[in-house]
Amino acid sequence: MGTHANDWHPAAAYLYALTLDGPSLAWEYLRRNPHYRSDYGRHACGSADEAADAAPWGLRMLEDPSRDARYAQPAWLPDPDGLPQLHPDAGAAPDAPTFALWRMPGRKQLAHDGQRMVLNAYRPEGTLRVAFSPALEHGMAYAHGVAGGARLRERWRAAAATVERLDAFYGRDAARPGAHAHSHGHAHGRPDRIALLHMRSLQTLDGLAAGATQREIAQALFGMAVVAERWHDLGELRAQVRRLARRGRALVDGGYRRLLQIEAIRDGRLD
Repeated sequence: MGTHANDWHPAAAYLYALTLDGPSLAWEYLRRNPHYRSDYGRHACGSADEAADAAPWGLRMLEDPSRDARYAQPAWLPDPDGLPQLHPDAGAAPDAPTFALWRMPGRKQLAHDGQRMVLNAYRPEGTLRVAFSPALEHGMAYAHGVAGGARLRERWRAAAATVERLDAFYGRDAARPGAHAHSHGHAHGRPDRIALLHMRSLQTLDGLAAGATQREIAQALFGMAVVAERWHDLGELRAQVRRLARRGRALVDGGYRRLLQIEAIRDGRLD
């Protein structure tokens, strides 16, 4: 993993988790799954069928678990909510937006997931993700769509917000049904409760993987002075560490898939 076993103590190493959206958090939990790491290691040593190895994990291709969410680009299967698909629009209106990859601000990563190009643009206020056809070239007008299925309405609402942000980057003030002007990433300022919960869950998982005791994890999370004053075998601090461990393990063991859905990351549900 990106965090070395001996480097799990400083909370500052996990602050980036406060800015992660659902797909990025899903990756943080999946890359901590020992069975996933084993599958990736087998593939790196010459496993023949990457797609077959990746599919059980909800991926199109295996991603390197040593790369944290700031640098990894997992290709999820099915697509996460909020991922619009851009295609050339031969019948575009005169004021239709045109595709201009390098006008988009932020640190960009571009990858081919086996079917189309996927772009991640990282900005402090949240990550912008789009998938686009290899036939879409610079300066072309584009149309956008989302994957069908039982959750079409939810996917459309989430993708509409992404498209609104994308059009804003291209100098348009688009207003689309169901779109939201805000980012689904975490805003600057005081972190919300769910973001802080994820950050602490990840640190707890790494502490346990490093062989730390529950008390040592509590010291890293809440501070030496707080633990010295409030730690008891049946106390609230120990119960918090246990809940964080239980929650984190549930996400590692498959619950991460729920984080690909907008409402799950917003309310923290672990169904």
